[in-house]
Amino acid sequence: MLRIPVCNRGRKRSDGPLHPLSPTDGFALRPPPSALRFFPLLLLALVLSLPVLALLAAWLPWGQGGAQAVAILREMASTVLPGYFWTTLWLGLWVALGAACVGMATAAAVTLFDFPGRRQMEWLLLLPLAMPAYVTAYAYTDFLQFSGPLQTWLRAGFGLEGRVLPEVRSLGGAVWVFIFALYPYVYLLARTALGERAAHLMEAARLMGAPLSRRVRTVALPLARPAVAAGVALVLMETLADFGVVSYFGIQTFTTGIYKAWLAMDNRLAAAQLATMLLALVLVLLWLEQRAQRRMRFATSTTGRAGSVEAQPQRLAGWRCAGAWAVCLLPVLMGFVAPVAFMLRPLAADWSVLPWDRFVEWAANSVRLGAITAVLAVALAMALAFAVRRRADRITHAVVRLASVGYAVPGAVIVVGLLLPVGWLQAALPEWGVGALFTTTAVGIVWAYLVRFCAVALQSVQSGYARIPASFDDAARMLGTGGWGLLRRVHWPLLRRSTAAALLLVFVDVMKELPATIVLRPFNSDTLAVVAYQLARDERLGEAALPSLALVAVGLVPVILLSRTLRAREP
Repeated sequence: MLRIPVCNRGRKRSDGPLHPLSPTDGFALRPPPSALRFFPLLLLALVLSLPVLALLAAWLPWGQGGAQAVAILREMASTVLPGYFWTTLWLGLWVALGAACVGMATAAAVTLFDFPGRRQMEWLLLLPLAMPAYVTAYAYTDFLQFSGPLQTWLRAGFGLEGRVLPEVRSLGGAVWVFIFALYPYVYLLARTALGERAAHLMEAARLMGAPLSRRVRTVALPLARPAVAAGVALVLMETLADFGVVSYFGIQTFTTGIYKAWLAMDNRLAAAQLATMLLALVLVLLWLEQRAQRRMRFATSTTGRAGSVEAQPQRLAGWRCAGAWAVCLLPVLMGFVAPVAFMLRPLAADWSVLPWDRFVEWAANSVRLGAITAVLAVALAMALAFAVRRRADRITHAVVRLASVGYAVPGAVIVVGLLLPVGWLQAALPEWGVGALFTTTAVGIVWAYLVRFCAVALQSVQSGYARIPASFDDAARMLGTGGWGLLRRVHWPLLRRSTAAALLLVFVDVMKELPATIVLRPFNSDTLAVVAYQLARDERLGEAALPSLALVAVGLVPVILLSRTLRAREP
């Protein structure tokens, strides 16, 4: 094989052997991989994937731990485990069915048909993404509960007694909240899939004489099936990871069982076992989502853009136009407008009862934790993405995937996975004070945030790298710029928009995060999410409106940016 020596001006020649050129290497010759080169990257991946590894280690037979673990598992199997399983199963099935129907119907309405206000509906349907599910639960409870304004008005106006409406704090109430809070995941993916080729193929079906109902049933729905499956998998992962709604409604799922086993029963093994079961469910959903994504890319790989420009969406009029409006307006009202209106009611009624003096402190804690985590997450994402850019081999890709697994892990699982090794170290080395370091300072909670949201920053940075041609790297190396200088002088100026988006997304996710924050936050450092949950749990729903609305306002920022991005990509 031909070996060509290359002399780079201003760059020291490597002492290692020369290697043949490859299409990805360009004109630069790279030293052979070594264990030392991958050690920092592997160490970073191990730190970010520690919760998963700690949960697996909790099942190993350490001394008498194996027999104790089996005994605890048998006890849970005969008592609480069947209830956790069936409640989680029914909750997931109903939410999946409802989110699929709502997301698919709204995506088909704004993609396949044209009616007055369609452009406005396209971005209005994204608004529920700004509402954390637990905030929606607080708002509906305040308005629909027995002592709420609606039931009070119905009893007074119609002379009724007792409960007029069904109990909102129930499995059905949780299903309602999750459907209208999470359907945008299905809506976004189904809208993208339908926008690629649906109008073109439906126009062809119309020319062949197929009626509208058959075109939707036999053309549009099969085309969007992989996208709907991927969106439903994301919805289920969010549902399984939720703690605020199921805890507030008193629903016994795996998430509430984990916190009960750890905090109420003080049983770490039971919490670890429940967390492992929940993690297994999430990993199965993640596999299904990735499989559906691959099928979706295959289904839309052939470009029909030119044809779809000519085949415009079908114009609706009369009762069909009213039906499209109802399909699009109902989710927006139920998922955003109504909850915001319910929370604004106590603010308009009496401003004096609101905790304005503490609000600034809560907001400052949330902003501080969000800013620290966002900066660290983007720095780690830049290091990981740059490593893949420099050497895109199997080892590097495997390490990056290992570091990205935390985003699919629920917050309750991360808490158990982090506190388990901390407890082991504290028991082995009590003089070091490891427990105090991770439970009384911001170190533990920032670590949990990084495990959870580093993948968000990594995805944004990698999307920015995808727009930088590899020829830029080759040209920079020929001019003597390599290593970290390549990142500083060439990549960074081109990645500023991607890193800004990553900073924003991580910041907003940290502001809204609840499960890990409740357990790991430092003393006297309540955040807006924690305070909203505590006030709602204490039945002080009017006071919970202020921090809840603040979280909604923060969540609107990425939704607006996402809407602008989607509109810019349309032809």
